[in-house]
Parts: sequence; structure tokens; C-alpha cells
Amino acid sequence: MTWRRRIEPFARPLIYAVFRMRRGLTLGVRAVVTDEAGKVLLVEHTYLKGWYLPGGGVERGETAETAVVRELREEAGVRALSRPRLVSAHSNEALHPGDHVLLYRVDAWEPCASDAAGEILAVGWFAPDALPESATPATRRRIAEALAGQEPDVMW
Repeated sequence: MTWRRRIEPFARPLIYAVFRMRRGLTLGVRAVVTDEAGKVLLVEHTYLKGWYLPGGGVERGETAETAVVRELREEAGVRALSRPRLVSAHSNEALHPGDHVLLYRVDAWEPCASDAAGEILAVGWFAPDALPESATPATRRRIAEALAGQEPDVMW
């Protein structure tokens, strides 16, 4: 277990408290990216357990589309070649009051250098019907919604 994963349960509430005081509302983005074989791109963070869709927070002065393109490059070494397509919007109220997440689909991409700087432990491609056991429930739901046409749940 990395030191980041050990301190994450203690640091995250403080970080989100600061975000709420500064912003009131937070906005995150995640991306569904598939390869030519239909496998889905997932990342494993150094500070969280489990596999997630790549993504992160939208910074001040940044659009959600710009954020998802930046996060894909930073976290996974994927450069979007087409405009990300908005799939759904979700409230993450249960875990983080005031937080919302936009899910995008990126259909055209190419590999590029990643600059995750210690944030990402692993990047992997997985068949949608054979996701790693530690893929989070929300990750599984978003993949099913984006790829299998399931109705999106408004809650993350």
C-alpha cells in the first residue's frame, strides 16, 4: 500500500471541506474511451483503491471539455482527436455534497506522453464484460450506461 493510500482517508475530507468553502459547488469530469477491440480505458490512482474511468476536477477558467481532454492526457497518455461527447450528468451528493460529475465519450484518440507525476499507479484496457474486480460500482454503472445504452442514473 502506498503512503498516499494510507493518508487519503484522512486528507480527503479536509480537501473537500476546502473545496466547498472556496467554490460551494464542485464539478468533475470522467471519460469513457475504448480501443479498436472495444476495451475500456481505466486508471488506478496512487491514493485510492480500485479502478476508475480517467478524469478529475474542472479548474477555474477551464471548460468541462478542456478538463476531460487535459485529464486524459495527464492520467492516461491519451490525446483526444475529436471533441468529447457529453453522455450524462450526475450528482455525487452522497459522497461529496455539492459535487457533480459529467461523463464524456471520446471516440477518436491517439497515445501520447502522460504527465501524471505520481498520481497514477496503473493504466489498463479491459473488456466491458470483464472489468477488474476492484473497478468501482460507479465506474461499472457509467460504462454500462455509455456502452450498453442503459438509462443514466442521475446519482453518481
